[in-house]
Amino acid sequence: MRHVSMKRLILALAYLCSAVPGLAQQSASDRLVIGTVTRAPFSFVEDGRDTGYGIDLWDALAAENGLEYDLRRYETFSDMLLAVQSGEVNGAVANISITEEREKVMDFTQPIFSAGIQIMMPMEAGTGAVMRAALTPRLLLMMGLGILAVLALGMLMWLFERRRQAYFGNTAKEAAFPAFWWALHLLISGDYRAETPISPLGRIFGSLMVIGSLFIVSLFVANVTANLTLNALSRDIERITDLDGRRVGTTEASTTSSFLSRRGVTHQTFPDLETLYAEFEAGNLDAVAFDGPILAYYAQTRGQGKARVLDRVFQREYYGIVFPTGSPLRETVNQTLLRFEEGDVSHEIELKWFGSIYADK
Repeated sequence: MRHVSMKRLILALAYLCSAVPGLAQQSASDRLVIGTVTRAPFSFVEDGRDTGYGIDLWDALAAENGLEYDLRRYETFSDMLLAVQSGEVNGAVANISITEEREKVMDFTQPIFSAGIQIMMPMEAGTGAVMRAALTPRLLLMMGLGILAVLALGMLMWLFERRRQAYFGNTAKEAAFPAFWWALHLLISGDYRAETPISPLGRIFGSLMVIGSLFIVSLFVANVTANLTLNALSRDIERITDLDGRRVGTTEASTTSSFLSRRGVTHQTFPDLETLYAEFEAGNLDAVAFDGPILAYYAQTRGQGKARVLDRVFQREYYGIVFPTGSPLRETVNQTLLRFEEGDVSHEIELKWFGSIYADK
């Protein structure tokens, strides 16, 4: 009996010894890998340490559920999302907008932040930016049509007067500019100068031009003034179409780029935020379209005194934490997020990074 008990004890010890490496291996394999990308203030590196709103929130979620993890920072937003989709990482956190297309290939938590697409512009636009804002395609078209109309009126007078007076006596090619100048002077001043029409048709046509000049010039000046006022003086963007004629930039493969394309706004895309900011600071962009909180953070830090973010939100967006399709972490994290919302955890993290501007929304 004693021999049997000793045998069982030896077998039990042997089983425990063989199980220890297995337990250690399981613990190591259970350590999560979470992807992210530099998008201050949601995720960035400061003094060699990963920090940001998204990082702090994930730290709190991991601590609440006893999850251990390693953070893997990707160079581009697209690389991070591909890593989630392929299962290379267990999840990702940053300013990840919840969209229908992304939901088809990965799983999102409930929203962790509400923001939207906004526009950032230089604090004070230079002469070049003002001129580009003023000279919209519509205004340039009006000016071109106006020049052609004045030329046509001048050439009609040349047709009537070419055999009556020397000023209109040249060939059509040689008379083009003098005729244009004569018509322009008449429309602006209402005065014939010295070249008063002599032919009956010329006098009738000239009289009609004098009368018509009162309305034509007023209408043209009113349209030009309206364009200058709306596009150059205020410089603010009230509608997405106000971006026409401006050099607009955003990041590639972003929801902002998709939004601008759907609205027919010509824009440049850049691989990352750092490149986008560098182009803006170099004066190569008149406007930057991107996530409002990120632009606001830039304007308050690195871009202080150089950039301003317009209040208008053009498309509301919601950010979430993302997991590979079917991940069991989604339900666990969602339940914890609900507890955080009911308590003060989420609110305190938002206050830390955004003050009352976004935390009170």
